[in-house]
Amino acid sequence: MKELKTAILLLLAFTVLCGGIYPVAVTGVASVAFPKQAKGSLVTDKSGKEIGSTLIGQPFSAPRYFWPRPSATAEFGCNPAASGGSNLGPTNPNYISQVGERVKALHEAGISGKIPAELVQASASGLDPHISPEAAKVQIPRVARARGTTEEAVQKLVAAHIEGRQLGFLGEPRVNVLALNLDLDKLAP
Repeated sequence: MKELKTAILLLLAFTVLCGGIYPVAVTGVASVAFPKQAKGSLVTDKSGKEIGSTLIGQPFSAPRYFWPRPSATAEFGCNPAASGGSNLGPTNPNYISQVGERVKALHEAGISGKIPAELVQASASGLDPHISPEAAKVQIPRVARARGTTEEAVQKLVAAHIEGRQLGFLGEPRVNVLALNLDLDKLAP
């Protein structure tokens, strides 16, 4: 009986400590030290309306915008409530058909040459906000044509949005599609 009482007291103590005090303390420190990140890295428009997050992919499909990775989330693309991949393997006929359709759609949209894999393959979460610099570069002619601007102007904008490796060695260079498209609207509405 003595061990049961001790176990119950420890359960209650650790529940309060780990389920209450610790999360409140971490959230408080994060809110002070990193206020933008603690609130979800939200992006607002000129009027102050929240329009997205730099951490979650956004579904862009208009020709005048850079397109993100395809999303395999349920109901609609980039649905954060249904994060997850399709779980289709590389030899699955449905997967092969999806990738083929995406390649065909990109060619029909005016993208020529080698198409980077992330433009035809969904990410594991279905919410990836980034594409590779190569995936952005192959879209430059299409976006420039749709906006009636020069490829050089769009190329400069893409170059300015390339994020390097974290800490100089982690990950790969990448471009945040939402940030790029918002600045593209400023350049050539």
